[in-house]
Amino acid sequence: MPHILVCTDGSVYAQSVYDHAGWAAAKIGASVEVLYAIDHKRGHADSSDWSGNMGANEREDLLAQLADLDAQKSKILQARGRQVLADADSHLKEKGVAEVRQTLRNGGLIETVAEIEDRADLVVIGKRGEAADFETMHLGANLERVVRGSTKPVLVTSRAFKPITKCLIAYDSGPSARKALERAAEGKLLEGLDILLLRVGSDTDENHRSLEEAKGWLEAKGRTATTRLVPGEADEVIAKVVKEEGIDLMVVGAYGHSRIRHLIIGSTTTTLIRSCQIPLLMFR
Repeated sequence: MPHILVCTDGSVYAQSVYDHAGWAAAKIGASVEVLYAIDHKRGHADSSDWSGNMGANEREDLLAQLADLDAQKSKILQARGRQVLADADSHLKEKGVAEVRQTLRNGGLIETVAEIEDRADLVVIGKRGEAADFETMHLGANLERVVRGSTKPVLVTSRAFKPITKCLIAYDSGPSARKALERAAEGKLLEGLDILLLRVGSDTDENHRSLEEAKGWLEAKGRTATTRLVPGEADEVIAKVVKEEGIDLMVVGAYGHSRIRHLIIGSTTTTLIRSCQIPLLMFR
């Protein structure tokens, strides 16, 4: 049976994450594992600069109090994690997911996902977490690192779920785009959806040919698609087409260039995640 790994922190995005996971599970007949990772490095007391000019006894008392405080925080985090997982379990089962597994792990989300994602066919994560700034469109602190590090397809959810009927595949002939196309054609997730193949670029025979080849690949796998070639900047064109066509889901190859290039001139992938108010299915 296919298996979906869902990352949650119990934030405002959590319900949308569960709704998208439930949709995906129904499409591919998958079980769902909900992960809540407790990062004990965040928010715990730091005793390194607290001693000052204290005497030995005072310093020992302070360190003991800090240790007690950390222990109490750990218990609270454990309790919160169990409650978040219980809520997720209930929500997913209401959506028709028969098999739900709850996983509470100590450690950072990035490292935890890397450890357990081998048993998953799809990773689902919210665009923003509990600490995100919605007004500035700030992305969740872990999102980019999960997408970059995961060897599995990652479904990045929007803030609210809505029925998914129209899908856009952003295609540029690159390795990650070809992989996204192949997985979209072979898997069940996009069955029954209206598919638009979009290439951003000049009106050349080569670009038209690449789109027709991509369309032929989809049709050979039983999918139907329309094609469109639009000049302009990729992030601007894609966002415009998504809005004009009422697209519900975007499929895209993630981070096709090096990390160094991204640091210097930015990334279309990150811009798309930030600007498009729809879920994105991303492939490395």
